[in-house]
Amino acid sequence: MIRRTLTLLTAIVALVSFTQCESIRPSSASTGLHVTGNVGEIMVVCEQGIWDSEIKHYLDSGLTQFIMPYMPDVATFELVHRKPNRFEGSFKRYRNTLFVTIDPTYKGDKGKIELRKNVWAHSQMVIDIIAKDYPQMLETVKHGIGQVHDKFDKAEWKRIMERYQEQPDLVIGSRLEENFGINMALPNGSKLVTNRPNFYRIEFPKTFRPIDFGDSGQDAGGIHSGLLVYQYDFIDSNQLSLERLLAARDTMLKHNVPSEIEGMYMGTQYVSYVYPEGNNISTADGKVKGYEMRGMYVFLGNGKAGTGGAFWAFHFVNPETKKLVCVSGYVDAPPTTSWTQPLREIQAVLRSIVIV
Repeated sequence: MIRRTLTLLTAIVALVSFTQCESIRPSSASTGLHVTGNVGEIMVVCEQGIWDSEIKHYLDSGLTQFIMPYMPDVATFELVHRKPNRFEGSFKRYRNTLFVTIDPTYKGDKGKIELRKNVWAHSQMVIDIIAKDYPQMLETVKHGIGQVHDKFDKAEWKRIMERYQEQPDLVIGSRLEENFGINMALPNGSKLVTNRPNFYRIEFPKTFRPIDFGDSGQDAGGIHSGLLVYQYDFIDSNQLSLERLLAARDTMLKHNVPSEIEGMYMGTQYVSYVYPEGNNISTADGKVKGYEMRGMYVFLGNGKAGTGGAFWAFHFVNPETKKLVCVSGYVDAPPTTSWTQPLREIQAVLRSIVIV
């Protein structure tokens, strides 16, 4: 699960005021302007003195949490600094923007954290942290940064999910409803490539993002991603334990996801540093509750292990069909390119699942 180094929620509530409101500044949302910046980035707007102080340590530890247990490491966010006098033009439309402002005229006994939406662009998330002096700002960031992270985290996958929902895939959607009794938002251009009574594989459009080769420059890195959807009879809640879900996963993958190399098939990596982790979650509308699992897959067989990648899965019981359903996203990308966006896209799809 995502690692946190934060104080208890009760302490946060006692020390920090967190409010949410519509923007009090002129909004560009009605003009149709889109957000700028990359998925997985937060622009921090603050003076250089704040950025160079101890506050930066808490911004880093609170906002750049790792999504476990991937290798190479995948952070929820990366921070981009901008000084207030250079926050202009397209930078104002940055998708995730955090203002850290010391205002001597602020009269509050504790720092304030305020959330605003659609300020300079549609679906933009802006959060202000305001304090009257440095000590108050340090305490506000230390005890409130967890809430700030969670607001940006939800906004990131929700923004992707809503974009997919604008153009539903009616063909694949109808097949999912007929075979599994579910539907979900999918990227435009997805393809159903394996169609079996209890197992589907859906490919997402291949994307290319720069690979960093250090001093030798960059190249375009191909990213392959998609979904595995499978189901089997639900008997009792013991099937929802991590070990039972992994055993069922390995059986399904061995028989349904062969490698291009004859005799090899998709399996799960069980080495300690990437051993699968899981937690209970709900979908975006709160109607489907289940067990989320993240880990690494690898192609096995012929007495050896081959290439692999990351997976992010959601397991739940469909009460209408009495089936245990798994929707498992996979990402195959070069280790020298960022996995943040394709994994966020998987997360958005999983959160969009509905039972029909």
